[in-house]
Amino acid sequence: MNQRVKRTQKDYTLTFKQTVVDQVERGEMTYTQAQSRYGIQGNSTVLKWLRRYGHQDWGSGASKPSGWSPSMPSPLTPEQRIKELEEKLRLAEQKARFFEAVVDVMEKDYGVTVKKQSGKSSRKYALPD
Repeated sequence: MNQRVKRTQKDYTLTFKQTVVDQVERGEMTYTQAQSRYGIQGNSTVLKWLRRYGHQDWGSGASKPSGWSPSMPSPLTPEQRIKELEEKLRLAEQKARFFEAVVDVMEKDYGVTVKKQSGKSSRKYALPD
């Protein structure tokens, strides 16, 4: 005869709970589907995890981890973070090209030499005689 072992909240690791919560919040499955898929006992176990660890409002009595507020953005996935950083890099490279072009124009068209200085002042501007 196949007997079930009763599990408690302590039997599930924090990482496991957060993984289940992330899957439910991303819409990969409902919390009841998560219960049956992972063999989680208790009718409201996953719902309690959603209230405790989730970033969405899962009920009026939802308790969030300390330091969490509704205005906080949800953490980015590694792919989203890479895209964000690539966009920042693209803009920084574009700005660098613009400033180099401005320096070239100042030197060629106006005879102003722009030299880098060591120390706190980053540029030295010399006007033509």
